[in-house]
Parts: sequence; C-alpha cells; structure tokens
Amino acid sequence: MTQDVKEIFGSASGSSGSTPPAALAAKVRTLVPSMTRSMQRVAETVAADPAGCAALTVTGLAELTGTSEATVVRTARILGYPGYRDLRLALAGLAAQQQSGRAPALTTDIAVDDPIADVVAKLAYDEQQTLADTAAGLDTTQLGAAVSALAAARRTDVYGIGASGLVAQDLTQKLLRIGLIAHAHSDPHLAVTNAVQLKAGDVAIAITHSGSTGDVIEPLRVAFEHGATTVAITGRPDGAVTQYADHILTTSTARESELRPAAMSSRTSQLLVVDCLFIGVAQRTYEQAAPALSASYEALAHRHRR
Repeated sequence: MTQDVKEIFGSASGSSGSTPPAALAAKVRTLVPSMTRSMQRVAETVAADPAGCAALTVTGLAELTGTSEATVVRTARILGYPGYRDLRLALAGLAAQQQSGRAPALTTDIAVDDPIADVVAKLAYDEQQTLADTAAGLDTTQLGAAVSALAAARRTDVYGIGASGLVAQDLTQKLLRIGLIAHAHSDPHLAVTNAVQLKAGDVAIAITHSGSTGDVIEPLRVAFEHGATTVAITGRPDGAVTQYADHILTTSTARESELRPAAMSSRTSQLLVVDCLFIGVAQRTYEQAAPALSASYEALAHRHRR
C-alpha cells in the first residue's frame, strides 16, 4: 500500500479522522483483495471477531494473527483509523451493534444446484449487503464536492465499459432529464476525442470497479490534463484511475463467485452512487430540475397510455 492510499482512507470518514464502526466490515470487504497476506489476516480477523479483538492489545492481535505489531498498525491505518487504539474503539462499537440483534454480515455463494427460491434469497441478501456496505463506506464530503461540480458544470462526460457502461448511460439519462448537458461514452476512441474538448467548468466521471480499466482511465487523464473536474467511481481506491481523479467515490461488492461475477454486484453499488449524485444535483438545481422533469414526463406520457 502506498502513502497516498493511507491518506485517502485516513480522511475518508470526514472530519472525525476515523472510520465509524458501521463502515468497518465494508472497508474490510473492499480493501482485502489489495492488501498483503499478513494485512489480510489482521483485517479478516478483526472483522470476524470484533468483540474478541477489541479486548486485545496490539501485541496480542499480532500474536493471534501471526504478524507483527507494525503490520497491525499499518492495517488499522489503511482501514481508516489513525492508530490501533481507534481501531479497538470501533471494534467495541461493532461488537455492541452485533450483540443488539443485528444480523451478522455473511455472504453465501450460489451453488449450481440451488433451487430458484434459494437463488432469489441469496441474491437479495447479497444485494442488500452490497448497498449497505457502499453506503457505510461512501465519503459524503467527496460526494458533496462531486455534486457541487456537476450542478455547476457546463457539460458532463461519463466513461464506462461493459457493465459500468450501463451505469454511465443511466447517469447521463438522469442528468439530461433535469436539463443538464451530459454524454456517456463506451467507445474509448470517442471518449478520448471528446475529453480533449473539455476544460475548466466541465466534469468528467470514470466508472470502473477494478480501478485499472485502461479504456476508462485514458479519457479521464485527458480530461484531467485539460482542466476538467474529474470524478472516479471505483471499488479500488488505490487503483490507477484515482491518480487522475479530483474526487473519489468508493463502491463495495459482494464476494465474487463462479455464478456471480464482480460485474453484477459492482453494478448494484455503482447505481447507488449514481442515484446519490443525481438526487444531490437535483436538489442543488431544483428550480431548473423540477420543471425539466415535469416536461420530460409530459413529453412521454402519451407513450404509456393504452
């Protein structure tokens, strides 16, 4: 992990300087794939047994996980806590929430021979957990800054490939309906040629779960270099896309499996972030947005009549 990543998560929870207890499990699920093996052991241990780990000293947790005290402290910082003491306080809070009756955060894989009723139940649970994790880990300061930029933008370009491209189209369709100029680009060549035309006062948004999709990073880089305000919606806040992002909005996903690729749960969390952006912009531009929405409804009403 780089120092930049630590700084991102050191400030991710706003002015308090540490991650609230409700966001801890979400942070672990999001960040574990990019941690070292020793850090993974620490993160997974504290998420699995918050009450037990809250009672341990930094030395005790290091011994339990077969790591070092330095690794424990580094893991705490990456998870968004200034130090191990702050992580212990969050663990105690999380343990109290679980003891109050909240269901544990479990993920159940879908098997090939699962009855369809079980598939529905498992998918519904995973989708609910993904949304809760994304909401818990979303930096509202970064979100508010992105909303302000969008509300004042001369033009907004959104980049996404595959499932993320569908989310890009969803956002631009919403912005268009409230009278804003927005374009979704899934063709990487077209995305770059349009990014060249952006400037200060414009907004460019890149949507990539992996944070490393070259066809999305390139146009964002071009937009960034031409002075546009840039936003990254990604599941990997340490991904390459973030080096060209003024604002980073982190998403969460359910555990990937053979029958549930990452694109499924990443799309769910991305759509939540997109909806948050849209509602925020609609609030900021209400006097313009409300009449524009009404006009769009009226223009399409005859197509829905029998």
